[in-house]
Amino acid sequence: MNDTTYLAPRAAVADDARESPARTSFVARTWRGSTDDSPLVRPALLGLLLATAVLYLWGLGASGWANSFYSAAVQAGSQSWKAFFFGSSDAANAITVDKTPASLWVMALSVRLFGLSAWSILVPQALMGVASVGLLHHTVRRSTGNPWAGLLAGAALALTPVAVLMFRFNNPDALLVLLLIGAVAATLRALESDVAVRWLMLAGALVGLAFLTKMLQAFLVLPALGLVYLLAARPSVWRRLGHLLIAFVSMVVAAGWWIVVVELWPASSRPYIGGSQDNSILELTLGYNGFGRLTGDEVGSVGGGGGWGTTGLWRMLDPDIGGQIAWLLPAAIVLLGLGLWLSRRDGRQNRTLAALVVWGTWLVVTALTFSFMAGIFHAYYTVALAPAIAALVGIGAAVLWRHRESMVALLGAAATVSLTTSFAFVLLGRADGFVPWLRYVIAVGGIAAAILLVLHRLLPRRVGATVGLVALLTMLAGPAAYALDTASTPHTGSIPTAGPSTGSGFGRPGGMPGAGGAQNGAPPGAMSQGMTAPRGTAGGGAPGAGGQGGLLDGSESTTAITALLSEDATSYTWAAAAIGSNTASGYQLASGLPVMAIGGFNGSDPSPTLEQFRQHVADGAIHWFIAGGGQGGMGAGGGTSSDITAWVEETFTAQTVDGVTLYDLSGGLR
Repeated sequence: MNDTTYLAPRAAVADDARESPARTSFVARTWRGSTDDSPLVRPALLGLLLATAVLYLWGLGASGWANSFYSAAVQAGSQSWKAFFFGSSDAANAITVDKTPASLWVMALSVRLFGLSAWSILVPQALMGVASVGLLHHTVRRSTGNPWAGLLAGAALALTPVAVLMFRFNNPDALLVLLLIGAVAATLRALESDVAVRWLMLAGALVGLAFLTKMLQAFLVLPALGLVYLLAARPSVWRRLGHLLIAFVSMVVAAGWWIVVVELWPASSRPYIGGSQDNSILELTLGYNGFGRLTGDEVGSVGGGGGWGTTGLWRMLDPDIGGQIAWLLPAAIVLLGLGLWLSRRDGRQNRTLAALVVWGTWLVVTALTFSFMAGIFHAYYTVALAPAIAALVGIGAAVLWRHRESMVALLGAAATVSLTTSFAFVLLGRADGFVPWLRYVIAVGGIAAAILLVLHRLLPRRVGATVGLVALLTMLAGPAAYALDTASTPHTGSIPTAGPSTGSGFGRPGGMPGAGGAQNGAPPGAMSQGMTAPRGTAGGGAPGAGGQGGLLDGSESTTAITALLSEDATSYTWAAAAIGSNTASGYQLASGLPVMAIGGFNGSDPSPTLEQFRQHVADGAIHWFIAGGGQGGMGAGGGTSSDITAWVEETFTAQTVDGVTLYDLSGGLR
């Protein structure tokens, strides 16, 4: 048996055939993967991919540098291969970003090919989104034998608001999602292949690359991959365990080579590891970006210790998060339960049952982790749930269709439509003034479709098909509206959110203040811990003046400031230094010159120390010091940044250019 002729258990095919004898040949063809019996399938897939590309690419340049923290690192990587390898914030390699650099590599290569621009940075992200939709479609289609289930899953992913946001933005999440979908696809192929171990090695390598994209978050899918292979693979139990061990080794190699190189590289000749307190990639992995996210004990963070919103089982549905991801979450959970029940007799090697297990485990493990983690949590993290939700919707719909003569399937379909459209009514009601009539149309259409689904046996066949189409449209209308709003709105800053404002502190692009004056996504009290106000508000600089930036918002240079930084720039290693990566980023992107980010992203990393900074100044390595910006968070580095600022203010003469205070470190002591 080769990997293209994997069949469902005979009993399952026979049951389905008995249910509808006229469909026997279709069922057989379906389980053999030959489902192109409709001339509409291929045009529909091409239409989905084209529409996704338009949604993700249209007006993409309006977001400018998007997250300038990462854009500055991409620029650095396009200028220096050393900065490329380490993921440095500047081409002179003072400090790295606080993540592993795989996503930066993709964008930096694009910039090397096409030059530095918003498009060259963001287009790769959008293309990853199109690829994710296509790969999810293929995986669901193969699992169910139903191309329309694949199309539904792909459309659900494409229209998820937080997915639209992240595939039009330059955070690492776009690559993370694509790699993890690939890992699931490879694992499911391993279940049906005579060379299963090769597919498992590929799955492990993809998870390893996902680790190099966003560290330990990638490992949230491991329970799903391991469980489905143990339950559904054909080899003996011991061989299954051996195969999983080989896949684990593949993952460790794919992720670990870079970690080993960084750990063994002499610290004196590489950039400081941003986000760590002891210049260690292992400490960053296990601490700030690892278990600290779960416990809230994040040294070097701003606000940790439970300051990132209310945790609990309903976190994914609350006003801050619901509009980002939860539109189809209730449907996915209901369809998962129905799918497992209706497929319970199909045997452990059934494709559809295996797909339900892997996507369902992904959803449950990731959702519970996000719901109860006490450390840093942002709404856009939930994009990691989008593939699982979309896949379960597509697979669940296929299972219900296959069992449509069953009253359980009919009632389940009606309940799914009713629950989804009712929740859409609630979510749309949270966005005050946003297309106010839409929620009522969805509610009426959803209730009507649910009733008619139960009564579909009494309806003509064409009417029944129309009812099904109306049900799908009402379920997707809410997220589609949010998706279009997201795509039409520029997003900048470190904590973007999808869709319109909900009045809860989320929903505004670029980290604009929400209810109570707190920045979008910022922890309570963060404004008093060194976050500066966004551009255009108090502290952000007057209109037309230079924007100093801050913890969550990038700086904005002016012509005069850029000219100062460019003056005799070849004589210096760094054209300037500033507290925090976002403060440094805008000036670096405008000038094309290295700007040292003192203290890394939060300004809280102990790099450089005051002694090191003074030595750099004495060596003539830094031309300007730009005052303002983030002033550090918790941890040793917060004091270091303050000490450097105090020393500069006491030692050098200040000058103001376009509303920004600068100190010429080459001009001698005051």
